[in-house]
Amino acid sequence: MVFQYTNAFVTIASVNCDNLVNFYTKLLEQKPVILIPNVYAEFNLLSMRLGIFKPKNTNESEFKANAKSKISLCLEVSNLEDAIAHLTALGYPPPGNISIASHGREIYAYDPDGNRLILHQATEEC
Repeated sequence: MVFQYTNAFVTIASVNCDNLVNFYTKLLEQKPVILIPNVYAEFNLLSMRLGIFKPKNTNESEFKANAKSKISLCLEVSNLEDAIAHLTALGYPPPGNISIASHGREIYAYDPDGNRLILHQATEEC
């Protein structure tokens, strides 16, 4: 038997679902394509879908853990300084400095629930 799939997308669980949906609406400068208030929202990004959902009460404790997630939402941007200014205007300035990686410049930031965002500007190739 072959494992087949038709699509893949990332979801973020949040007990503060509406707050997180509001943040990503402003960050991505688009409204969700699917919105069930305080239950589920979905954004269509260029190469993926991002879903935000409120866990059921029976599973809520699993998502309240304070441990930092090992998963990051990486957004490639055309201008890192503009992206930092946008996040700062939303009230979530990146806490560190821009770092240089082999693939370009990047900075870590965090959404209202503490999920890691990596804003990345690729190195321009000649």
